[in-house]
Amino acid sequence: MTKRIQDPNQQIALFIDADNAPASSISLVLSDMARYGVVSIRRAYGNWKSPHLQSWEAVLHENAIQPIQQFDLIKGKNASDMALAIDVMDVLYLKNVHTIGLMSSDCDFTPLATRVLSDGVQVIGYGEKKTPQPFVRSCSRFLLLEKEITNQPSNDEKCLFKTQDKLKCDTKLINLLREAVSAHEEEDGWAHLGRIGSHISNHDSFDSRNYGYKKLSELFLAIDLFETKIASGNHLWVKHKRSHPKKV
Repeated sequence: MTKRIQDPNQQIALFIDADNAPASSISLVLSDMARYGVVSIRRAYGNWKSPHLQSWEAVLHENAIQPIQQFDLIKGKNASDMALAIDVMDVLYLKNVHTIGLMSSDCDFTPLATRVLSDGVQVIGYGEKKTPQPFVRSCSRFLLLEKEITNQPSNDEKCLFKTQDKLKCDTKLINLLREAVSAHEEEDGWAHLGRIGSHISNHDSFDSRNYGYKKLSELFLAIDLFETKIASGNHLWVKHKRSHPKKV
């Protein structure tokens, strides 16, 4: 996976599959993409004569999104996916963009995401929980739009313990975190959070907000399988519990 690029002057293109994306989440998506640069290209694809897209019509002009009309070629089929893919490839080669945003829950965009990544351009995906894993994992990062994002875990102790138990039962998540810590731990067993985050972003479409935490540090603090400390210029360090220093 490509590394995250966070330069406020870099150009970003957002492509929306309006048939398979919730209009109610557009503010969240645009706010998230602004972390990576200027969202200079904003396009939404669909048959705008369809009543199904009425919710999108209300937010297009408000958010400076260009609607791209694609008629239903036959009943139940339209050319939106193909048109979107063609435009992504055109922008990839004709514009100086460093990040492509794909807002859709459709697995058909998996080949497109992997193709863009192969050119060294990161792909940020946005979709609902129903989004198939092949598309989720093909993106540099993928944000689930239904998840409620909070600044920190609940102060309710009982609720917090339920959250911890659920996190610890997520084998895939725990293995990912353990592997990242192990890959960057120093001789004393401690690993710098920044290096852990870079390692994860290079190997998975992981986003801590999909688990209810805005920051990776908050996620680690919520799981009691790791030790944490603040050191070396107010930086967070992470260590496996019961881990021992490496033998020289």
